[in-house]
Amino acid sequence: MVQCPICGKPVKEININAHIDANCETLIEPVQSDSQKSANAPVPSFFQPTSARKAAAQANASTKESSSLTPARNDGARKLSATHSPGEGSPGELKRKRAETSTATATDSAKRARPNAVENAAPLAERMRPKTLDEIYGQELVGPHGVLRGLIEQNRVPSMILWGGAGTGKTTIARVIASMVGSRFIEINSTNTGVAECKKIFADARSELSLTGRKTIVFCDEIHRFSKSQQDVFLGPVESGTITLIGATTENPSFKVQNALLSRCRTFTLNKLSDDDIVTILRRALEVEGPKYKPSELVNDNLIRYLAAFADGDARTALNLLELAMGLSTRPGMTMDDLKKSLTKTLVYDRAGDQHYDTISAFHKSIRGGDPDAALYYLARMLQSGEDPLYIARRLIVVASEDVGLADNTMLPLAIAAHSAVEKIGLPEARINLAHATVALSLAKKSTRAYRGLNNAMAALAEPGVAGLPIPLHLRNAPTRLMKEIGYGKEYKYNPLYKDGKVKQDYLPEALKGRKFLEDLDLGTMEDPDLREDS
Repeated sequence: MVQCPICGKPVKEININAHIDANCETLIEPVQSDSQKSANAPVPSFFQPTSARKAAAQANASTKESSSLTPARNDGARKLSATHSPGEGSPGELKRKRAETSTATATDSAKRARPNAVENAAPLAERMRPKTLDEIYGQELVGPHGVLRGLIEQNRVPSMILWGGAGTGKTTIARVIASMVGSRFIEINSTNTGVAECKKIFADARSELSLTGRKTIVFCDEIHRFSKSQQDVFLGPVESGTITLIGATTENPSFKVQNALLSRCRTFTLNKLSDDDIVTILRRALEVEGPKYKPSELVNDNLIRYLAAFADGDARTALNLLELAMGLSTRPGMTMDDLKKSLTKTLVYDRAGDQHYDTISAFHKSIRGGDPDAALYYLARMLQSGEDPLYIARRLIVVASEDVGLADNTMLPLAIAAHSAVEKIGLPEARINLAHATVALSLAKKSTRAYRGLNNAMAALAEPGVAGLPIPLHLRNAPTRLMKEIGYGKEYKYNPLYKDGKVKQDYLPEALKGRKFLEDLDLGTMEDPDLREDS
């Protein structure tokens, strides 16, 4: 006798499955009193006669044989697995379903209690990400008459590279494109997507295209960080149209993207957002999300313009700063000055990217132009951003010969001394040595005679036959007897033996006789028309 796991009523063990299949309505055994249970209790086999024990053994064997014919039902009985109605699964499954139902109910209740919890946990910059092209500010490409907008509206989106600074809307544009054209959108990056993963994505895109006709847009964030092998794997799918590639990069794609892949994509340059664009974005965010933060009166138009200038064209940075400002503004005793001091920002400078090269270029050209103020500004900007001071010192050595040159030969030793000082002293004191050399080079007279002369000689080597002209025999070295007999070094006039070292002697090859590479003027002869307008 066993107890049914569903209804709890007593049932013979052999009838448990049939009882459950009948919705627990049949084969129920009457409830016995304690005396009846004692009377009906089986006699231990030890006290039974031999004939009774043999009969019981045969009955057990018959029961096992019948059980083997219905393993599923007996297995259910053995595990006490049952349901209220046929076809609904085992008791364990029923319990699991009940648990899942209660969990789902609890989850639904939690969702109702905390609507959009995941969305609200995202930073303000993510919550304010534009959903349509009309909400994107500062980019003419997707404006009312933009080239890219026209392609999107005609559903002729090509594979493209979006090149622009941080926070200019590259990811946003890619996501809006995918939503407008109704394509599958897959976002990948170099850190977690290898060649094998890319090939699987392409295979799925090919299947999707052939079965449903729906295209797949693969968005590669920071595509400049993809290795050559990762970029090469895109060539076939992009060329065949299996996928539409949208790559985003803050680096110059001419240097960071493989030429073969670049030739298969159109490059669109995104503008750096103006302060007015940032102000518009911040005002919209304050209007939409402001009530959730309940900021104080410190978060006003004056602060918004301050944050816009602080963000340096980066909408993401501006929104993050606004979110921080709204939270800090409610602190007791907080003033506008304290709030502004609390908002810090790292300078927009990448030591391995375009900012690195652009800033050092501006530094060099400011020295060349004789503007010490601009040169010091770019020097300070590089130092504050963590630029290697030895890199700056090496550039000063180049400036000393390239731009000052023959006009002041003391500048080259000064630049070398500055480099040595930076090596020996290090920052922060070495910044003074760099400033010394920077100002001296800026104020020094300039001469590019030597530099231009070298460039003229290099240009001559590009002419047919010039690079291989024979060296005049009298200028050749003659270390052996045979060379002397051939005429190497013969008739060479050793200048120190002659008065003032002057001799009549040719040094250029015969075909270049009379050719001048070093010009007479230290600088050029062009006149800047803007100077006449100022005077």
